[in-house]
Amino acid sequence: MTSLAQQVPFLSDHFLLQNEYSKLLYHEYAKTLPIVDYHNHLPPAEIASNRKFENITALWLAGDHYKWRAMRTLGLEEQYITGSASDPIKFEKWAYTLPFTLRNPLYHWSHMELQRYFGISDLLSPSNASAIYVQTTEALQEESFRTRGLLQKMKVEVVCTTDDPTDSLAHHVDFYRQGDSMHMYPTFRPDKPWVFKSHLPIAPT
Repeated sequence: MTSLAQQVPFLSDHFLLQNEYSKLLYHEYAKTLPIVDYHNHLPPAEIASNRKFENITALWLAGDHYKWRAMRTLGLEEQYITGSASDPIKFEKWAYTLPFTLRNPLYHWSHMELQRYFGISDLLSPSNASAIYVQTTEALQEESFRTRGLLQKMKVEVVCTTDDPTDSLAHHVDFYRQGDSMHMYPTFRPDKPWVFKSHLPIAPT
């Protein structure tokens, strides 16, 4: 008997497409459409400055609270998450964590990004973490892998950043003046005032 893994390789062209209608809709219609990203956590400063990432840790782990949560759930010490550990070591710890996220979107997202943008089809694990760190870091030094280059590879047409009500819009203004074909807009996220309000003492009635 042929196993399911042999019938449908992980991250094949039909990944998550379980019938002929889904394959038709995706490959004939949705695949070539641009992305209109109305919610994300991309810093406007990095888009406006077209940041070049030093390595895969800076790209993947420096601000991803979803990955942080997975690593903390696994019991890793904070030094390997947001602390003082070196970037290669932090990436190795993420490689150790990733297999435990199987059936979580983090597992899919990480491998899809490695495959689609870095040409790496191997499953990330502690045994190949060092080699993948080197390969991805070398790729990130290319101009096409700067922030806007990565967004172009993903066919992002509109990106709506998540902004605190007190955030300056200077980076949005700077980006607008540069005349990029991609559009970047701020969105309202009053988390800090809401948290502050929730901690206020209840007034007597």
